This record gives sequence, structure tokens and C-alpha cells, in this order.
Amino acid sequence: MLELNFIRANKSRVIQGLKIKNFSEEDLQIVEEILSLDDTRKEVQTELDSLLAERNQLSKTIGDLMKAGKRAEAESQRERVGQLKEQAAKLEDSLKDTKVQLEELLLKVPNIPHESVPPGATPEDNEVYKAWASPLPELSSDALPHWELAQKYNIFDLELGVKLTGSGFPVYRGKGAKLERALISFFLDEATRAGFEEVIPPLMVNEDTARATGQLPDKEGQMYYVERDNLYLIPTAEVPVTNIYRDVILDAADFPVKMTAYTPCFRREAGSYGAHVRGLNRVHQFDKVEIVVLQHPDKSYETLQEMLAHVSGLLDKLELPYRILRLCGGDMSFTSALTFDFEVFSAAQKRWLEVSSVSNFETYQSNRMKLRFRDGKATRLAHTLNGSALALARVVAALLENNQTPEGIVIPKVLRDYTGFELLN
Repeated sequence: MLELNFIRANKSRVIQGLKIKNFSEEDLQIVEEILSLDDTRKEVQTELDSLLAERNQLSKTIGDLMKAGKRAEAESQRERVGQLKEQAAKLEDSLKDTKVQLEELLLKVPNIPHESVPPGATPEDNEVYKAWASPLPELSSDALPHWELAQKYNIFDLELGVKLTGSGFPVYRGKGAKLERALISFFLDEATRAGFEEVIPPLMVNEDTARATGQLPDKEGQMYYVERDNLYLIPTAEVPVTNIYRDVILDAADFPVKMTAYTPCFRREAGSYGAHVRGLNRVHQFDKVEIVVLQHPDKSYETLQEMLAHVSGLLDKLELPYRILRLCGGDMSFTSALTFDFEVFSAAQKRWLEVSSVSNFETYQSNRMKLRFRDGKATRLAHTLNGSALALARVVAALLENNQTPEGIVIPKVLRDYTGFELLN
């Protein structure tokens, strides 16, 4: 969440940023509510500090009076100390309530977008940051979409997933399962070669973990919840991996901290229906390799560019046509300051499919998780970044469709040592 000092010192910028994220004039009143409540907190804290100081001084005075044999005066002062204790208790309760209200309001304020974020309300308003320069692949008129190719070559089975679990839980089989495993291994190997430490995190997290990275209270409706144990299935490895450094103070020399993880991801995707979400276009469980970076604030945007280059390199090696979008204010996540989406072209569907989001959250997540670093004698909040490198479901969809031939699906050269075969048939 945003720091109070930042809101107070940058009120106009915060309001303008919220407008970019499509806050209404009525919604913008939350900024004044936060500042007013913070003023109240400061007043209560000042009054409480004054009472506590007076009480401490009286306690010392009582001791001196007792030593001097002035018992009557000491008893009179004790009555005053008792009154101060009652008043202080009420102020402490008031201060606690004010802090709770203040945090609740702060949790409702999204991150402020970077100055380069374009205005807009829908995905149609996103900006093409990098277009695909070469001609897009064209297939013959009898080319099949990936869900029909899956049936033809026994790659994955959506109906079996319905039987075992429900809609949106595919079962990969045979060479399809090997292709999925090959992609995971390839993405992890590329990440570790780029200096990312591989970790295997839990697939369920507690409330504190989900809150620290911004899934709560913003995205609880999209997460699967295990009520009996009060745990959430992760929507992305970003959640547990970033939280590894919750409540940690780093040294500046530790930066950058680079981590990567493969996990299944679970998303309810409530309200997603229609032809555009057929097959692997939108599922409730999918595999993804995530990259996470903790960085010094002065270098985080340089790191963001390095992460874009890393994801671009993966797609180049897979020989998939792609473009990069800079998301507009209305299409960005609640926690992001700047997000770039990668989309690959699906030749059979003749549409672009999102396969990665790469974001800089600046201090928004680190403030929630108290992730700091030493800067001389003081401590500062670190910047957090993450990206999909890559989400597999739509990558598989594009690979199947774009590489189909009468003989079968041609496997990209970079994957053949992983799959053990050149043709999926």
C-alpha cells in the first residue's frame, strides 16, 4: 500500500494517478478521508504522549514525596495518576481504532501509475509498446484450433478434466504431457542461466501472505479458498515467492535478489464465458514459471527492461510471433505502477493471446510486507518486480496451432532435447 508520508507529500500526484486508474470524483474523496484520519491519529497520539509524560513525572514525584515523609501530598498525586491512567486507556483505545480505520482506507487505494502509463478504461486502450515487425503466420483453410488438435493427437483432454474436477481443469496426456514438462524445464533453465535462484514454494498461502502482495482484499473473489484451514490456493508463484522476504531488512549490496519458481496456478476466473475462452485460452488451473526481483529503487526500471528482454528472448527461441503492450490505467492491476503484457499470435484463431505480464510495483508491496534495506543509518523500502516467464497454457495453444502440418505438430528446435521428439503426431 502507499505510504502515508508519500500521500501527504504528493497529494496532487496521488489524485492524478487515481484518475488515470479511473477513480470517480466521489471515489477520490478517499484521499481527503485518509489525510483527515491521519490528522486525528496524530492529535490523539500527541495527547496520549502528553498524558503519559505527565503520569511518568508524577510517579517520580510521588516517590520523592514518600521519601520526604509527605504522605498526604503523595496520596493526592496518586489520585491524579489514577485519573491519567483512565484517560490514557481511553486514548489508547481511540488510537487503536483510528489506526485500524486508517489501514482499511489505505488498503482501498491502488498503486499510483508510473508517468508513462497511458489513460484508458479497457484493454482496447492499451498502447502497443513493441509491435511484431514480420508478417504474421498464415495457415491453410483446413487448419484446426488447438482444442481440435488436442483431440486429434491426444494432447490434452478437457472432458476428462470435467469428470475429475470440473470445467477448466485440463488433463495433459502422452506427448502433450511431455511438451508441457519440456516447456517448464526450458523456462526454468533459461531463468537460472540468467541468474535467478530457483525455489519451490507452497501452493497454498495464509492471509498475511496474500495481503502482502495485494491479492487481499482486492482479488479474493478470484482465488480458491480452503475455509476449514483459512488458506488460499495461489493464483501465481509471485505470492509465496515475494513473501519469502516479508519482514526482512536487506543490505544494499544484496540487490538484485532474483528468484524463479514453477508452480501450478489456480484462478476461479468467475464470469469468463464465450468462444474466446475455449480450450486453453482460459482455464482454472495452469502451469507457469514466474520470475521475481527485489531491487534498489534507483535501479528498478532498468531491471524492468531486463525482464522484458528475458521474456522476449524466450518467445524468440520458441519462434512465436509476439507483441508487447503497455497497459493503460484501467487495465492495470491494483498493485502495479507499470505493467507490460506479452501477447503471442494464434494463427488458427487469428487473435493475440496474453502469455505474460511483467510489472514494477515500486514500494507498494514492500510497504505491506515491511521489506526494507539499509541505506546508511536509515532503512528504506525496496522495489518489487515480477513477470510470467512464461504462462504455459496459451503458449501451448499457440505452439500447437502455428506449427501444425499435415504430418503433425512440429516442435521448436529449442525444445527438442527436452521433449525427445521433433514431431507431435
